[in-house]
Amino acid sequence: MSPQPPQQQTPPGTTGAMTPKPDHGEESYKGSGKLTGKSAVITGADSGIGRAVAIAFAREGADVLISYLNEHEDAKETQKWVEDAGRKAVVVPGDLQDPAHCRSIIATAVEEFGKVDILVNNAAFQMSHETLEEIPDEEWDRTIATNISAYFHLAKAVLPHMPKGGSIIGSSSINSDNPRPDLLPYDVTKAGVANFSAGLAQMVGPRGIRVNSVAPGPIWTPLIPATMPEDQVESFGEQTPLGRPGQPAELAPVYVLLASDDGSYVSGARVAVTGGTPIL
Repeated sequence: MSPQPPQQQTPPGTTGAMTPKPDHGEESYKGSGKLTGKSAVITGADSGIGRAVAIAFAREGADVLISYLNEHEDAKETQKWVEDAGRKAVVVPGDLQDPAHCRSIIATAVEEFGKVDILVNNAAFQMSHETLEEIPDEEWDRTIATNISAYFHLAKAVLPHMPKGGSIIGSSSINSDNPRPDLLPYDVTKAGVANFSAGLAQMVGPRGIRVNSVAPGPIWTPLIPATMPEDQVESFGEQTPLGRPGQPAELAPVYVLLASDDGSYVSGARVAVTGGTPIL
């Protein structure tokens, strides 16, 4: 029996409407001070992987800026978990398609925290289409702008404010290596995230800044019921060797490793969290 019933939402989707509810580590993640004194910007932090990473970072001692589009209730929930961990939470809504908004996110973080030690480029958009002809031009442009162009604008803005020892992490995807034809625009951007991260790692390594990407497999987040047909939602994750979708909480420790001094010699990497499906 599938762990999730057929369901669909309007993009970008909300956590509250999902069945079952994703696990973001609310009750399970235990911090140990790995990010004490650090500050982080996380895009798409209202829900899914972004929320799980925000919770983990806060419990590890970091203050967090929560960037999101317009899912206000979800963002408030993430804010609550960050503040419950005793850390400062700054909530910034807005559309990452706008380069000026990307720059304002970083400016707000610098104003609130004084510096940015960690940037997590995680927000993403996708839609499913069976043919190239049915992909609207504006949807292609939105996917590129949200998933990869925003990464460029955020990274460019943050570097002057990121001290030595800083970490930039891009959320890529298994699709960067094994593209699904029905998610073609998304595939392209996730390959771009992996490539941009690997190239940027070489560019900023002399500054003492590390850059990596994480390549999740099928993870149970609002993006899935909001962007996939019901039958694909019901079978989501079944194709993995572990036979199920991953939970956002299962990604968070990898982001903590890459953000913390535990990953001090890890840069230019793409880390697979795929339920057993290999990436090259």
